[in-house]
Amino acid sequence: MLLAAAAACEDKKAEDIRILALDPAESGLTDYFLICNGTNERQNVAITDEIELRLKREFGVYPNSVEGRRQGEWILMDYVDFIVHVFSAEKRAFYGLERLRKSATTISVADLDAEVAARIKESRAKTTVKKAAVKVAAKKAVKKAIVAAPKKAATKKSTSKKTVAKAPARKTPAKKAPKK
Repeated sequence: MLLAAAAACEDKKAEDIRILALDPAESGLTDYFLICNGTNERQNVAITDEIELRLKREFGVYPNSVEGRRQGEWILMDYVDFIVHVFSAEKRAFYGLERLRKSATTISVADLDAEVAARIKESRAKTTVKKAAVKVAAKKAVKKAIVAAPKKAATKKSTSKKTVAKAPARKTPAKKAPKK
């Protein structure tokens, strides 16, 4: 989701996009900050609108809260796992979130994308191993069922011979004589 939000920022020509991985000991409220700035208030609103639309479309997720959209100088979007800050250039320089979070490590979008791709590859490898194990177990179960099937059929045949009774004879309707 963080990568999709960063891509939305890039699509709307946001400037100086940074992702800060926050230290868990220092910040218990979120894992990442996505910080960027636009050239004016209208662009800032457009950036946040694009982030919200893309995350809703791709993941079905809405922000828990959005602050500052009306003023447009500093818009904050809370997605629990990460928080998006869209600043005007002046407000970003004034507040300096990067300076406040000195223990946070800056991650580039390319590094985060590579890390996500590696984790996806790793999880896919695990699922293929699990699928192979399930297939082997299924084959063993089928073999056991095939071996057990003739024994069950033999017991059914022997019991069916004992309980077989003669079926009643079918009655055929008598032909009617033609009326004169």
